[in-house]
Amino acid sequence: MTLAARPAGVMSASTLSAFAASRRRQAVLVIAGLTLFCLLLVLLAIGQGAFTIAPGRVAQILWARLAGDTALLEGRDALVVLNIRLPRVLLGLLVGASLAVSGALMQGLFRNPLADPGLVGVSAGAGLAAAATIVLGDRFLTGMAMKLPFAVLPFGAFCGGLISTLTLYLIATRQGRTSVATMLLAGVALGALAGALTGLLAFISDDRQLRDLTFWSLGSLGGASWTKFVVIAPIVLPLLFAVPLLARGLNALMLGEAEAYHLGVPVQRIKALAILLVALAVGASVAAAGVIGFVGIVVPHLIRLALGPDHRLLLPLSALGGAALLVAADIVARMVVSPAELPIGIVTAALGAPFFLWLLLRRADGLDG
Repeated sequence: MTLAARPAGVMSASTLSAFAASRRRQAVLVIAGLTLFCLLLVLLAIGQGAFTIAPGRVAQILWARLAGDTALLEGRDALVVLNIRLPRVLLGLLVGASLAVSGALMQGLFRNPLADPGLVGVSAGAGLAAAATIVLGDRFLTGMAMKLPFAVLPFGAFCGGLISTLTLYLIATRQGRTSVATMLLAGVALGALAGALTGLLAFISDDRQLRDLTFWSLGSLGGASWTKFVVIAPIVLPLLFAVPLLARGLNALMLGEAEAYHLGVPVQRIKALAILLVALAVGASVAAAGVIGFVGIVVPHLIRLALGPDHRLLLPLSALGGAALLVAADIVARMVVSPAELPIGIVTAALGAPFFLWLLLRRADGLDG
């Protein structure tokens, strides 16, 4: 076919090749930029707080720890960096990455960028289960003269997130088609129900349990420790490595479930794995840092605007962007009311709510789908 005879809108092989090369260059630039930004944020976050440590000294302490140079690890600043700030920042990286990836997974599953674990009640369900574990589990174990182990919380939050995700999917999906309006309304209802039950648990809790419940409802990295990191990391890290394996299936699902099935994609298996991974990600995040909203909608959408909807790039870059966003939000939370600390959920909500409203207005004409 000659160039003159080529139908309108059909690109030549050379044009397609140039477009693909341009996309690859953009992807490399975004990956390099996000990685560098994340590393800089880590140095800044470790040094930021009531006791400020210069980024150069932070880097020196971290390098000395890796090299085993104990002479450079003496002093209060090294103690603060290694025992207080470092586990907090590492936990923030894991929580931010898991929240952003779970948002990207839900958006791929529902085929709509308005889906987010915090907006559609999944985080609230996980928070309710964590609250029930704190109040009811603690009371049960107190009678047996035992203390509630932290490792129980991720399991309880996972169960709550799994039940919420399954309920939302069953309500919003009919004959293989997911209604966005139904999804949002069902999410509001699920969130309200979870909030009411969490309020009931708060009413019957004692003072110590009430303080813990306040932590879950607002979200914070203030309770970070190496113990929490050791419990959460084996859950989140394998999840982050497993999620890109779903990229091809999620790309096919963008065409519709029937079309994906005819392309040889195991649709039901992809959906089941996506729901399971969302529940794991949200459950681990809620158990570690409480309910933190909007990370899962802001980050994937920004990546999608920059590089398109290809999940082969969207999923890993969402993890990197989510980690950077939550660490940045934690820095803001510690600086705004220093020496006190603002709950990180307030910071992400202040950023994410206007973004969600803008996104909602952009897609207002398509909500009935």
